[in-house]
Amino acid sequence: MNGNQYIKTPWGVSVFGAASEDAVPDLARLRVAIEQTEDTPAEAFATTRGGVNRIRQALRGHGVPEAAVSTSRLNLKSRWSYGESRRFLGYECTASFVVELRNLDILETVLIDLVDAGANQVSGVEFDVRRKKELRARARTAAVAAARDKAALRQGRAVRRGGRSAARAGRPHHGRGRRAAAELPRSRWFAARWRGRGSDAGRGDRVGGRPAGLLPPRRLTAPGR
Repeated sequence: MNGNQYIKTPWGVSVFGAASEDAVPDLARLRVAIEQTEDTPAEAFATTRGGVNRIRQALRGHGVPEAAVSTSRLNLKSRWSYGESRRFLGYECTASFVVELRNLDILETVLIDLVDAGANQVSGVEFDVRRKKELRARARTAAVAAARDKAALRQGRAVRRGGRSAARAGRPHHGRGRRAAAELPRSRWFAARWRGRGSDAGRGDRVGGRPAGLLPPRRLTAPGR
């Protein structure tokens, strides 16, 4: 489907409606990791795996379910020191966690216990709400209602303006071209000016037995009536 679809010949009233819904966060995502550097890969894996088990034990102690904990696989890489000379430091093993915590009252305690269990990298805490789908639906409904109210207001103004124009067009007129312009549709006004000016109208002569610029009295009706 083309993402740049548009109406080639728009008509009617175009309006824009916006709405928002506020909600108190009821969910926190903790992003932590454990990094261990050892002389051999086996030692690095064993040390990091022990830290992973301690972190999971700490989360279970706070009643966090296993489904709310996402753990990455163990990652291993060589670690070097770059200074005056390149020096090998060992093998670094890393495991990261994403923990969804619904009880925000224990957030600080959980973070402290995770660090004590071996999580030496804390990436941050993100707050969120669990009722996103419901809140978005309510915001869309409110935005549509706001757009409809705005469209109704503009439609009412257009109808009132059209009613005044039709009322003026229904009255007889006897004035000159510019005075009659306020009471005639634009096309009829140009026709009236052309008919009121003969070849000698510029010299103030009479055209058709009447002064130049005047039209015979006639009754006009609003278009469509």
